[in-house]
Amino acid sequence: MLIVGLGTAVVPLDSAVNIGFPAIVAHFHLPIPMIQWIVVSYVLTQTALMLSFGRVGDLLGYRRVFLAGTAVSTLAFIACALAPDYAALLAARVVQGIGAGLILSCGPALATSLYPEDRRTRVLAIYMTMFGIGSALGPSVFGLLVERFGWSAVFAFRAPVAAAAFLLTWTLPRPVRGEREPFDAAGGLLLAAALSFMLLALNRLRPPGLPTAVFAILAAAGFWLFYRQEHRVPKPIIDFGLFRNADFAVINLGNALINLSAFSIMLLAPFYLSRIPGLSLPVAGLILAASPAGTIAAAPVAGWLAQHYKPRLIALAGSILSSAGLFGISLSGSGADLPVLVLSMAVQGVGMGLFQVAYFDIVTAVVPARNRGVAGALGMATRSIGTVTGATVLMLIFQSLGPATPNGFMAAFQTTFRIAATIPAALAMLDLRRPRSRAIRSG
Repeated sequence: MLIVGLGTAVVPLDSAVNIGFPAIVAHFHLPIPMIQWIVVSYVLTQTALMLSFGRVGDLLGYRRVFLAGTAVSTLAFIACALAPDYAALLAARVVQGIGAGLILSCGPALATSLYPEDRRTRVLAIYMTMFGIGSALGPSVFGLLVERFGWSAVFAFRAPVAAAAFLLTWTLPRPVRGEREPFDAAGGLLLAAALSFMLLALNRLRPPGLPTAVFAILAAAGFWLFYRQEHRVPKPIIDFGLFRNADFAVINLGNALINLSAFSIMLLAPFYLSRIPGLSLPVAGLILAASPAGTIAAAPVAGWLAQHYKPRLIALAGSILSSAGLFGISLSGSGADLPVLVLSMAVQGVGMGLFQVAYFDIVTAVVPARNRGVAGALGMATRSIGTVTGATVLMLIFQSLGPATPNGFMAAFQTTFRIAATIPAALAMLDLRRPRSRAIRSG
């Protein structure tokens, strides 16, 4: 588990890149809006390929795909750190997205495949704990590194971590080879194109225009063709029949929405902290680590709770706590309210930790064991889609509230977080009103 966690951690550590944005803009002499492509090129590549990589892992073995991911990531981090110009940096970020997609698509499946099925939930809890550790270290530790070594530190210092994970992964047991199955290459291409156009349409929502409409139409067409393709082939990438199960469909929608609301912290909290006089970059990074620290604390607790309670109840508790934490953040006013901010972020992180473990427990219980790669990739893909949607929608809400003046900023900040808090609250209300399904063995 330490080996899988080490390789996985290099992906959530990418939250450190946000801290390096000002230095990257200054180094390459960029207009500020251009920095968005640092995120778009990486997230778009990762999300578009993740489900196909998960299916490849089901066919070729999770260990093999994880090895490829750590190797590609090592090379990508070196290329990013040494990029001579902005175009080269963006190209390296695309390669980094490929590496991240390979790692995340098979990380949960690799972890669960190493242990008996009755330990699945505990293993998933440990996996989410290590994912949370990576998220916490990103803004905290790398804030110090960027301040001392410059923007390239957010990439250079991850290269040896990925390389160590690559070498150690060779020590994991080789899987027993199963029956060879064909890979739906046409479906993979259609899915990648559809997801790419969808993410580009979301990115162009601020402000919307003709390209937004074109990308949206292409995304809709791509998803329709992918749906048709998956019903034609005997071995599809995704079995759409699984979504007839109400719990499975709702928990996947919930995963996207709860990550949408959670991104309000990384999107807006840095602007709030930058307005506090005398607050250094490393201290701001430590404050931003409060949410993933809550996830670290909650994930093993969720693993224990899953032995006594149904995962649907744990997901419900996670939604409620996430909503409470986001609403608590909206109560922040001046710099004197930092304890309220930190406590609220920690509560939100606890909610996320409970929800994520319950989510993976439900999904992996429904999806057949031979397709665990797709199950894990689906979780990470819906997470990424929620994050990208949150970056666009929440920023649109924030900007529409007129944050130009100091008083206007605080009003927009507080209102946006209250809106974000309604999303997990609505999920909780939806779950309470739904009839209990008997289709999922674990709840």
